[in-house]
Amino acid sequence: MSKVVEGLLYSEDHEWVSIEGDIATVGITDYAQDELGEVVYVELPQENSDFESGEEVSEIESVKADSAVYCPVSGTVIETNSELEAKPELINQDCYKAWIFRMRLSSQPEDLLDAKAYSEFLKTLK
Repeated sequence: MSKVVEGLLYSEDHEWVSIEGDIATVGITDYAQDELGEVVYVELPQENSDFESGEEVSEIESVKADSAVYCPVSGTVIETNSELEAKPELINQDCYKAWIFRMRLSSQPEDLLDAKAYSEFLKTLK
């Protein structure tokens, strides 16, 4: 069973979001990293780039596949986790610590799931 952390919000594309004020921190979920397998490369988004919810924001390459990361919220990228450039495997070690980027929100997120709803959603994928 995939680890789901209470207090985070989740997209059906398997991104997690932590929101503090108007700053959102975004990464991929345990389910996503498990499906990908060993992560070998993370393409980070450009800082100061604007994205709308649902747009492709970066890409993760693994030994199994390449996978797009979709922006679960709308806003401007203000920081990326440059540590992932040298150590993409951090996503496999702890995907909830190995965030990918932070954004300043341009609007409040919609259509995100809480931990309980995301856990229920995962059950439909088996």
